[in-house]
Amino acid sequence: MFADLDATLQAMLDDPTSPAALRAADVSFVTPDRDYKPGQDTVNLFLHEVTENRELRDEARIMERTGTTWRSRLPSLRLECSYLVTAWSADNAGLKVAAEHRLLGLALIWFSRFPVIPERFHSGALRQPPQPYPVPSTVAQTREGQPMGQFWTALGIPPRPAFSVTVTICVDPFDQVEQFAAVEHLQVGSAPMDDPYLAGRVLDPALSVVPGALVSVIGDPRTSTTDAGGRFAFSGLEFGAHTLRVTVGARPPVDVEVTYRPEHRFHEVVLT
Repeated sequence: MFADLDATLQAMLDDPTSPAALRAADVSFVTPDRDYKPGQDTVNLFLHEVTENRELRDEARIMERTGTTWRSRLPSLRLECSYLVTAWSADNAGLKVAAEHRLLGLALIWFSRFPVIPERFHSGALRQPPQPYPVPSTVAQTREGQPMGQFWTALGIPPRPAFSVTVTICVDPFDQVEQFAAVEHLQVGSAPMDDPYLAGRVLDPALSVVPGALVSVIGDPRTSTTDAGGRFAFSGLEFGAHTLRVTVGARPPVDVEVTYRPEHRFHEVVLT
């Protein structure tokens, strides 16, 4: 993940349209501590902080449809990856400072051209699968209350000119995916409030309708034979719990408990 982001940033610096001095410089991602002494002009990008952007967090599950199947998964993490960018030269004294300042300025201007990193630069896991959202970057923005003096002290080197590049990427840490069939048909029925009835359909294990099934309500002498759409209905029943008994041919009857309420009158019986 982070190595792919490193490769993405390096691809930006190596782009044929970038300044020649940037293309000629080496690109390094190692920690610029007291032992860091590159032997040629170098742009160093030190990944020093990774935080989750909670303002971009989406608590809703991600729904994706493939054919007749829906996939449901937890949302991605939106991670802000912050790099400290410094420039290094192998020259001496004043020439060294001038070369480093020039190289650092070119890097700052070049990165600033990409508030959203184009897909052509994406590498590895940032390319396949593609990032679900654009990949934004911010340049030269330091968080309030983040003193740089302590930062350089921790690295063990004198302070040097630098700027930050923060890139926000999506990461999927969850591999649990729920799958379920898509709704293909929606049937809406109605019944008068002054003459309600308990109704429903009988379905086989493949969720196909079962015509000709014999349906009864235990405790009620009446029976109902399902029509071509697998539908049945009983009127005059009191609201409450009932047991439906379904018989198909010579198979053993199937009993299903249902709760018949004014707002819940339609029930489906799936045969096993």
